[in-house]
Amino acid sequence: MNTPVKFTTSQIRSDFLEFFKSKGHTIVPSAPLVPGNDPTLLFTNSGMVQFKDVFLGAEKRSYVRAADVQRCLRAGGKHNDLDSVGYTARHHTFFEMLGNWSFGDYFKKEAIAWAWELLTQVWKLPAERLLVTVYHTDDEAHALWRDMVGIPEERIVRIGDNKGAPYASDNFWQMADTGPCGPCTEIFYDHGAHIAGGPPGSPDEDGDRFIEIWNLVFMQFDRQPDGSLQPLPAPCVDTGMGLERLAAILQHVHTNYEIDLFQALIRKAAELTGTADLENKSLRVIADHIRACSFLIVDGVLPSNEGRGYVLRRIIRRALRHGWMLGVRQPFFSKLVPTLVEQMGEAYPELPAQVDTVVRALQAEEERFAETLDAGMKIFDDVAAKVSDGVIPGVDAFRLYDTYGFPLDLTQDIARERDLTVDTDGFDAAMEDQRRKGREAGKFGGGVTLSAELVATLKPTVFLGYDRLQADGLTVVALLKDGRPVESVQAGDEVIVLTDQTPFYAESGGQVGDTGTLVGNGLQIAVGDTQKFAGQFHGHVGTLKQGALKIGDVLAGQVDAQRRGATILNHSATHLLHAALREVLGTHVQQKGSLVAPDRLRFDFSHFQPITAEELAVIERKVNEQVRANNAAEVHNMGMQEALDFGAMALFGEKYGEHVRVLKMGEYSTELCGGTHVSRTGDIGLFKITSEGGVSSGVRRIEAVTGQGALDYVADEEQRLHDAAQLLGGSAGDVVDKIRQLGERQKKLERELEALKAKVASGATEDLGASAIEVGGVKVLAARLEGFDAKALRDTMDRLKQQLGDAVILLAGVQDGKAALVAGVNGAALGKVKAGELLSHVAGQIGGKGGGRPDMAQGGGEDGPKLVSALDGVLAWIKPHLT
Repeated sequence: MNTPVKFTTSQIRSDFLEFFKSKGHTIVPSAPLVPGNDPTLLFTNSGMVQFKDVFLGAEKRSYVRAADVQRCLRAGGKHNDLDSVGYTARHHTFFEMLGNWSFGDYFKKEAIAWAWELLTQVWKLPAERLLVTVYHTDDEAHALWRDMVGIPEERIVRIGDNKGAPYASDNFWQMADTGPCGPCTEIFYDHGAHIAGGPPGSPDEDGDRFIEIWNLVFMQFDRQPDGSLQPLPAPCVDTGMGLERLAAILQHVHTNYEIDLFQALIRKAAELTGTADLENKSLRVIADHIRACSFLIVDGVLPSNEGRGYVLRRIIRRALRHGWMLGVRQPFFSKLVPTLVEQMGEAYPELPAQVDTVVRALQAEEERFAETLDAGMKIFDDVAAKVSDGVIPGVDAFRLYDTYGFPLDLTQDIARERDLTVDTDGFDAAMEDQRRKGREAGKFGGGVTLSAELVATLKPTVFLGYDRLQADGLTVVALLKDGRPVESVQAGDEVIVLTDQTPFYAESGGQVGDTGTLVGNGLQIAVGDTQKFAGQFHGHVGTLKQGALKIGDVLAGQVDAQRRGATILNHSATHLLHAALREVLGTHVQQKGSLVAPDRLRFDFSHFQPITAEELAVIERKVNEQVRANNAAEVHNMGMQEALDFGAMALFGEKYGEHVRVLKMGEYSTELCGGTHVSRTGDIGLFKITSEGGVSSGVRRIEAVTGQGALDYVADEEQRLHDAAQLLGGSAGDVVDKIRQLGERQKKLERELEALKAKVASGATEDLGASAIEVGGVKVLAARLEGFDAKALRDTMDRLKQQLGDAVILLAGVQDGKAALVAGVNGAALGKVKAGELLSHVAGQIGGKGGGRPDMAQGGGEDGPKLVSALDGVLAWIKPHLT
């Protein structure tokens, strides 16, 4: 599409935000695709995710009206239409959602009026092309559309409970099975009678004629566990409008892939793949997937074999596979990133800021793609070799799809070439099973949560633990037993105690929760952990050892000082380690997770190759230099933007409020952090790295100890060195030389042993050759060789082929109850007997398997009577092939 468009995608974003800014809304930046501090969601899949705690009443913002353009991803868990992307007009993995929000401020009247004003007056959509839906009992919304806006009643569609249960409706939205919920009204655009499809609520509603463009959700109820609805004290508005879908309408095109943003990406993909047909579906897939992959990497996700990284790897490989289908065998996908930056870098400055990291991560995956195809083909070969009825099992086809990126049609094509078919029903069943597990894993919620009703009665816990470990006057404001609120508990009960204030640190930011005791009048609670609920309430998790406890009781709390003291050393050290990693390895290093416990620290970070021993030594030295510098650990409380301007680094996966806490240690490290820390870096004492390794593709992990733990580690290493020296018969200073001498001696003995084995094998070859039986001019030999490993068998096979000439040979080397098998075919026997088939015949009888080329195959199984029988039957199996 080369003609200029009136409303560019960039302009639509700007128009939306400016419009709601003029209506008194605070413009909020997009949250990352990875929800901060929310393990219940795989990805940010809608605009409301970053406001979840606000809707629950667990978080207060300085504003009551907000608007944003939220980047979203739907490619895993409950929302997963990955296989439809590129083949339909409006499915995407990554998309942008325009939203405006009211937190107990305006409600239905204003939301409806402003939506209509923006659509019809700012963007000039013809009113006669718009129709709306409302929940069937929402007379208020119906009346507003009819009387205030003036939409004819026949274009206002009431939608009932069309999903089989009360309030299960396209026009009733809920956050989870319980909690905030309410009716919604949706605005649809009519593309015209020349497009197939009927209005919402009709039998033909799935057609493309009437397209939903905006959903206005009115959260006014709190759904109880029994299914009843209670009014929320402060009803809210939550709206969402797909930017790509709206752009298609405003740019007068039918599919989202025809809008300006996608056309730029499609043209570049066509150039890189040498594809002339810009309508090719594979180009659409590639254009969609470069957005999803790039923004996932920007937001801290790297390809791996689990969790979010696994979803990213699947999306990348799907894009690469479509390039492969277009004939591309060289890296191309990462070369789309500059075009993406041109299109979206202004709206999302974090994209150009991390362009190098994005390109490197994608290039690394492209380099693995050919290896993945090879590995998948080997699995296919193994599966095909076991097929007896000509049908590839559906579960195996799904494994090829899910693990190796083989689409079903590719598996079917390969099977067809071999006169096989694929069990598609079994494939579909395996796919549905995975989706079911994904839906279960992706449910909103998990563990113990506080009800919206309870949260509304509580004030955030005041944390006293930055400057003291003991406090009196802690009033019990809530008690949870078995996950449910109770008024009181008795001795022996396991309980979660919420108090109005506390010196106990609640687990967050990688730092473990405090332990200690809570005491009161005749009662004592052993606190085994402290957890944070709804983002701002500290829950003391423990057991009531004696007495009885009720809401309103006043307690005194004592944190385990030794445990907290050891923990803060490790926490402060992670900040210095992060800075040292960025200094030594590069600024692409980003934290990917951490654990700060009393006994150790664990720090995960982005890096694309193993760290050398030299680099590791430099990193450790730089951290200890900062420890010895004994800089003050300064704490500053400020606004989020002020903190970023101050030079503070925000960490991956963390959720920050409007006001943040900044920890500055000298000029070396400045990070946002709500954890507890040392007063001066010298308090850390000593920092010692204990291990470094890979966690997943592009993510490394360092574990380390500090303070007394570091001293203990060094002492333990010294003792190990002393013990090794004694075993070697020397001093600690001689250990390296002694080990080197042992290594050289071992190599010499191994060479001598190999020479003896070769001599024995040579002698055995002559004896074996004499026992071969001739069939049709071909020597046939099957033999069991005691003590021969796989290498000795191959060497013997090579000698026998030279000795016997035209031959079929099966050798079994046995050791420790196991049998190694080697089959060989040579000379005139080639083409008559296949080594792989012979080996499979024998291996199958001894509970083993194997394979290989027509002239050479290897495998193994169990030693025993069945092996003797199998070898005795080789001659009978071969004869029909040679006569």
